[in-house]
Amino acid sequence: MNPGCKKYIPFQPQKIVGRTWPDKVITKAPVWCSVDLRDGNQALVDPMNMEEKLEYFHTLLDIGIKEIEIGFPSASETDYEICRELIEGGHIPDDVTIQVLVQAREHLIKKTFEAIRGAKHVILHFYNSTSTLQRKVVFHMDTDGITKIATDAADLIYEMAQPLIQEGMDLRFEYSPESFMGTEMDYAVEICQAVLERLHATPENKVILNLPTTVENCMPNQFADMLEYFCKKIPSRDSAIISLHPHNDRGCGVATAEMGLLAGAERVEATLFGNGERTGNVDIVTLAMNMYTQGIDPKLDFSNINKIREMYERCTKMPVGDRQPYVGKLVFTAFSGSHQDAINKGTQYMKESNSDYWEIPYLPIDPADVGREYEPVIRINSQSGKGGAAYIMEHNFGFDLPKAMHPDFGAVVQKETDAVGKEISPERIFELFQQEYIEAKEPYKLLKHAFAENIDSEGHSHVAFWGTLQHTDTIFKVSGEGNGPIDAFFNAIKDEKMSHFTFLDYSSHAITDGSDSQGVAYILLQDQRTGQKYWGVGLSHNINLAPLRAILSAINRSKRS
Repeated sequence: MNPGCKKYIPFQPQKIVGRTWPDKVITKAPVWCSVDLRDGNQALVDPMNMEEKLEYFHTLLDIGIKEIEIGFPSASETDYEICRELIEGGHIPDDVTIQVLVQAREHLIKKTFEAIRGAKHVILHFYNSTSTLQRKVVFHMDTDGITKIATDAADLIYEMAQPLIQEGMDLRFEYSPESFMGTEMDYAVEICQAVLERLHATPENKVILNLPTTVENCMPNQFADMLEYFCKKIPSRDSAIISLHPHNDRGCGVATAEMGLLAGAERVEATLFGNGERTGNVDIVTLAMNMYTQGIDPKLDFSNINKIREMYERCTKMPVGDRQPYVGKLVFTAFSGSHQDAINKGTQYMKESNSDYWEIPYLPIDPADVGREYEPVIRINSQSGKGGAAYIMEHNFGFDLPKAMHPDFGAVVQKETDAVGKEISPERIFELFQQEYIEAKEPYKLLKHAFAENIDSEGHSHVAFWGTLQHTDTIFKVSGEGNGPIDAFFNAIKDEKMSHFTFLDYSSHAITDGSDSQGVAYILLQDQRTGQKYWGVGLSHNINLAPLRAILSAINRSKRS
């Protein structure tokens, strides 16, 4: 029992009859607005300087974001200066709108209008808190008093905007009933409708109503109910753009945004990787890429996510977590054996089927779509399975191990990971492969050899083999015939105390391109005395020599064991 929880007041969900949002699906991207340079910047231990803000701003442009909240110019001289630099320095493309935030207070509004002079496209975003809790403990006001704060500000903003609009500025308005999630919905409708009227909103000149989850205090489905209720009740719905500004206090920011879009929202304010006060804002990357996985173009470019992450970490001094969706260092990495096996099989399926669709288990998107590489997808530790090591050998080093060989090499790698107790690198996996198979050169070694091939009148091949082998300190000659080089060699060595081995499997492939390509051969032998099976691997530029080396590799491994 933990009686401490009883001091918290449970959220009271909005009652709604005939909700429709659960049956809807997201079919297109919302209008995106980045609040990185305002909300995100306010949340930093050390706010960004001018140079960092400019770099961040230009990265947002490269991503394709068309509405960017650049700061709170009436709140600090730094924000005022960045606003002026962006305008006067010619940093803002003609198709991009800057957004500035201001409290619903007269002197701050006037300062904000000074800050935006000369800009072409501006959203003036003002707010005041409307929640039950804030009215009670902060403002000590009833709803009439709170509404008057909002409408007085709207009147002033509309009046001060007219000269700028007449001079050619594309100036739009945005209002946020801060702490919307903690506001009675009927009152939220009332205050927002009053603001729309004071701003003379029309279907042709819509006002953005930004409905923030300032402090996330309910489940995403309950928020969606509130939003649908609000959209149905507000009289001037056709004169408003419904915008979301989800925070992440409950860790549900993404779900809240997605369900909010289902419930009627058309616009989302968010930050890269979810930076913001407390647990942050909703993550614009996650939201956009979630749409991407459903075949919806998010209208944003995250094709070089590593470059974006590097800029973000350098400018904000904030790390991106290793498990952050789509961008974290480990999000496309599998350590689990069953995951590795499924990814490996999915990769093979994609090659064989030439499918137009991405169909690889455990990878929701193609890592290449966000500029990630395939090499780190599978990494090896003590939790990894037989397929993981084979995947590393193929994708990092070009060795396509036969399926039946995977458990054999997997056991070699497992022994190593158990011994070291941590992840091992692809380079170490390759070293183990070389030590176990390629360098299995004792006690038998082929010193020199020759082949002769004849084709009879019926087209059948007859191959003769002569060679010199060394067994520890003894050197001896062998010879044999067969229907091919491998058969001839195998017959030649049978009489040298190797007659108990039988040939079970063989495969080969090139591991480099061009006329100087190197081939690898995989041979499986069985010791008839014990029933044990041994894989051998041989490498050579000579297509006939690689399998001979593989046969001796298998025999030498049997002696080693």
